[in-house]
Amino acid sequence: MSKFACPMIEPKKIRIAIASGKGGTGKTLISTNLFYVLQQLNYKVTLIDCDAEEPNVMVFFEGEEEFVQDVTQKVPVIDTTKCTFCGKCQEYCSYNAIFMLRDMKIIRILEDLCHGCGACSVACKYDSISDKDISLGKITRYHSDLQSSIIEAKVRVGVFSPVSVIKAAIKEAGNNEIILMDSPPGTSCPFIQTVAVADFVILVTEPTPFGLSDLRQSVETLKTMNKSYGVIINRAGLGDKAVYEYLLGENIPLLAEIPFDKEVASLYSKGEIVAKYKPEWKTLFETMFNTIYEKNGNINNKW
Repeated sequence: MSKFACPMIEPKKIRIAIASGKGGTGKTLISTNLFYVLQQLNYKVTLIDCDAEEPNVMVFFEGEEEFVQDVTQKVPVIDTTKCTFCGKCQEYCSYNAIFMLRDMKIIRILEDLCHGCGACSVACKYDSISDKDISLGKITRYHSDLQSSIIEAKVRVGVFSPVSVIKAAIKEAGNNEIILMDSPPGTSCPFIQTVAVADFVILVTEPTPFGLSDLRQSVETLKTMNKSYGVIINRAGLGDKAVYEYLLGENIPLLAEIPFDKEVASLYSKGEIVAKYKPEWKTLFETMFNTIYEKNGNINNKW
């Protein structure tokens, strides 16, 4: 029997985020292929597409769709018949989500800027502020097989921040055995929200000056969060050696190198899982997962 079809002993739970400091480095390539290989190894695995502004994991898979929930947020509603236009609610709002022209008796809530913090309600002494629900996005679960599933976070167009939708998607995964999180690119709030719950972070980069610059930012952010991490270099063989020198100087684990390959690029562009066609990818991702798990299956262990 193939080793990829053997039943596996159930491991301890682990959450792995796959992230990058910039878009286009191959983050989703890694996420989808790692998910596929772990399925072939009979693990119970959940993949969360946390890139809520542009979710694309389901381009690579088919699955039965199950709508889970609408993600909503409370936003204030101002009763202008009670409002005295004192301006206290505007002063209390840290997000500039209240527009007011006092002399003209005009006040408006800018819903796309509102974070639903409730500060304006606390500030108002005239009981003129109530609230309503608005939709921020939705969470959808896709059943890939009997053991594994994909959770997609998708923010509504125009919503200022996808953080609440990402949090809801991660919560939906619960305490499943292995959770993979395809993180949004960059190092801003959506990235931080995703990696904050991870036991280990796979950073995907490329051997170029831009790749190195964004990798540095990601590493510095993860250091402040006390997270364990390692690096995959995608499109290895292009660019220069500066990324390798940086990893060596910072003592950062190099988890894998993926050479630039036109066949891989072609398969990926067609929405195919590369590991289905290249057996060496199964070995690569199995070895990488085992390495990560041995170091981080107990989250108190560090590299």
